[in-house]
Amino acid sequence: MKKTFSLHTEPHVADVGGKELQFLPEVMGDQFMDAYSGLIEAQRAASGIDLEDLATVDSNKLRGAARAMRAFLAELMLPESAGLFTRLNVVKDGKVLESFPDRVDAERFADEVEGGGAVVVDAFPLPDRILVQLLEWVVELYGGGADERPPTSSTGSATASRRGGRRGMGVPSSRA
Repeated sequence: MKKTFSLHTEPHVADVGGKELQFLPEVMGDQFMDAYSGLIEAQRAASGIDLEDLATVDSNKLRGAARAMRAFLAELMLPESAGLFTRLNVVKDGKVLESFPDRVDAERFADEVEGGGAVVVDAFPLPDRILVQLLEWVVELYGGGADERPPTSSTGSATASRRGGRRGMGVPSSRA
């Protein structure tokens, strides 16, 4: 008996609003678990977030949780997609003044903008629901939860084999 295992060689692609984010074709278990552990630690640090009462939650904790999700996802992306996904812009009066890969540097720059009023925003803004959907998809891809064969794969649409033995002789409920 021979069993063949295939490795993904093409990047996984998430189309988000017409922009493609490319993820690593394969991720080894340690790499995935290290990235996932980082996400868990960041979520633990942001603990105290009561999803039932968001009005009392510190907005910096919510931002931290969203940044942690972005950092986790970016660790599993190809470099170009990761750079886009994590880039931050410093904006004043609707104009992008500078872009940064790191929040600390972006906030430092924003604080030093003459006249104040500069804010740090994601260069690739996404609603939280999209971040959560991407997170779930990636966990399925790399955590072993989903079989990502292309639909044209010969085994992608194979029907299940019949069980051995005699067919049941019961009367179908539709005839009763």
